[in-house]
Amino acid sequence: MQIETCTQDDIKDLVEVSTKSYMEHYVYLWLDNGTNYIKTNFNTDKISEEISDPNSHFFLIRDGQYSVGLIKLNINCKTNNFSEALALELERIYLIKDYSGKGLGKKAIQFVIDFARTKGKQIIWLKAMQSSMAVEFYKKHGFIIVGETTLNYPEIKSEFQKMFIMYLNL
Repeated sequence: MQIETCTQDDIKDLVEVSTKSYMEHYVYLWLDNGTNYIKTNFNTDKISEEISDPNSHFFLIRDGQYSVGLIKLNINCKTNNFSEALALELERIYLIKDYSGKGLGKKAIQFVIDFARTKGKQIIWLKAMQSSMAVEFYKKHGFIIVGETTLNYPEIKSEFQKMFIMYLNL
């Protein structure tokens, strides 16, 4: 497995991996099976805009020549008790289903921790769907639940709007 920094040249792979992994793991959240969310968030223009933001960093997770996952980090992203200088947001770790449960997530978390430390961060934080298996994955890797928020997005099923805010102290 390799984790590689993305450029504009990787947008097509990012769109494909985002769409495929999201459809495999999260369509149950939505009244429309995630169609609107995917169309809005995982298109060439949106990913291009995000990758152009100097505060956002994308990484592709590759198995040989195949893109099998991605990581999106927001480098200087404050949270309740931590300034932008001290906090890094882990916005996404997505893996294609065939590669889930094979240790790639663990390697991705270690990559994020190492990256955060090189940036002098004291905390990594994220939001995870309360109903998602990801919550247990993050707990297993040292994250703790510190709060809740609600995802107010068109077409999300009301029973799935709750998200946990989780921290990992470095």
